[in-house]
Amino acid sequence: MSEATVFIVDDDVAVRDGLAMLLESAGYAVETFASSKAFLDAFDPHRPGCIVLDVRMPELSGPQLQEELKRREVRVPIVFLTAHGDIPTTVRAIKAGAVDFLTKPVDARLLLDSVRAALDRDRSDRASDAEREALRRTLATLTDRERDVLALAVSGLPNKMIARRLGISHRTVEAYRSHILMKTGATTLLGLAQVANAGGVSLIDA
Repeated sequence: MSEATVFIVDDDVAVRDGLAMLLESAGYAVETFASSKAFLDAFDPHRPGCIVLDVRMPELSGPQLQEELKRREVRVPIVFLTAHGDIPTTVRAIKAGAVDFLTKPVDARLLLDSVRAALDRDRSDRASDAEREALRRTLATLTDRERDVLALAVSGLPNKMIARRLGISHRTVEAYRSHILMKTGATTLLGLAQVANAGGVSLIDA
């Protein structure tokens, strides 16, 4: 994975510069934006990183930017930083997935800890996404008949009943099961089902 970036979005130039200096001194790659719109215009969701986001900004506020990213199905960890925090706003931001909600002036160590947690979350999310996508690609290699056998097998039917249901021989079912395991690298169909379920992947629709 390429180097993660901390994206600072704040309409106060002094705050942007101060945060950038702090984070760069801690070894982070940093990019700054004066508005939510400027960030949206430039942001590539494939780039790893997190956002340090102001709450009150003209045109598009921090919480509104969070909502817009969610609408676009862009999952990027956010650390809110504001001089105008209140409990309802904080609760909404955290419920919507924010990593933290800090108030200005912020303690440097507290901010760095929150940024580290946000980048850890981003790294974990991207690794999980990559695993799910790899599983989907593997399952997509199955033939229609292999999918039929898989669906019936993971529902708990024994080979003889699967054979009857599909109008094929018992040995043919065994051959299909073997092909499925070979293609997916799984040791058992139950194990394959458990891995797919844990990753939120449909065995049949992938």
